[in-house]
Amino acid sequence: MNKKDIINNVNKDNIIINDSALVMHGIIEECKDVESIDPKSFSGEVKIIDGYKVMSLEDILEYKKSLNSSKEKKMITKLDLLLGSNDNYRYERKLNSEGYKLIGGVDEVGRGPLVGPVVAAAVILPKNYYLEGLDDSKKLSEKKREKFYDIIMNDAIAVGIAEVGPKKIDEINILEASRLAMKKAIDNLGVKPEHILSDAMKLNNQNIPYTDIIHGDALSISIAAASVIAKVTRDRMMVELDKKYPQYGFAKHKGYPTKFHLEMIKKYGVLDNYRFSYKPVKDIIESGSSD
Repeated sequence: MNKKDIINNVNKDNIIINDSALVMHGIIEECKDVESIDPKSFSGEVKIIDGYKVMSLEDILEYKKSLNSSKEKKMITKLDLLLGSNDNYRYERKLNSEGYKLIGGVDEVGRGPLVGPVVAAAVILPKNYYLEGLDDSKKLSEKKREKFYDIIMNDAIAVGIAEVGPKKIDEINILEASRLAMKKAIDNLGVKPEHILSDAMKLNNQNIPYTDIIHGDALSISIAAASVIAKVTRDRMMVELDKKYPQYGFAKHKGYPTKFHLEMIKKYGVLDNYRFSYKPVKDIIESGSSD
């Protein structure tokens, strides 16, 4: 049923809910049935669309999450990103309403590079904090990241930074190294958070309640702040490494496997701080090109 069908078949006194509400919001074009509910039985937020009472997108998202169905994952992600683009304090506000005051965001940077550590940052921001333009660090220019880094370091209640080096990455794999770096960053906060928001990482290696959010660095201001701190910290490490080994171009590619970077490894060899378990590095070593 499309929007016209829903309007023609719903009791105007009722609240349009679930997929029918998604049609009314313009998120999907049609649904199987008209779903509506008596206002007396509904405790959520209502939006008025074309004179009809419609379940809010926030409540639809929470309902779909409660279904715990793999079929709903795409729609959950779509609604999350849509709502997050307009309000990146949404997750923090919900936790505030549940009584949490010290909320930490945690993120890591550096899974993909062939060299150097993976770096994580944890940040606790003041309640109702807002910083215009703050987003996932990957979406920001270097100039903006540097600017936000200084602001966050000044405004945050607490910041924790940690790294896990290439030898440990080779030993336990990059996923576990990223998880370990996040735990260390949380431990380095100096102030214990009451709840943690992570960028899609299960933090089962620590005992603080947490919520892992897919695309968290775009949906949570706390995670976005942590993303910026981690990114700037690691980029500065690569700039320092570039001063020691300028021929590799670390300041430009930050250790990622660009064509130029791979050519320089073949030409000048593999340094001790490379990740020997990573395939491009392995292949160069095995081919003997770095001899």
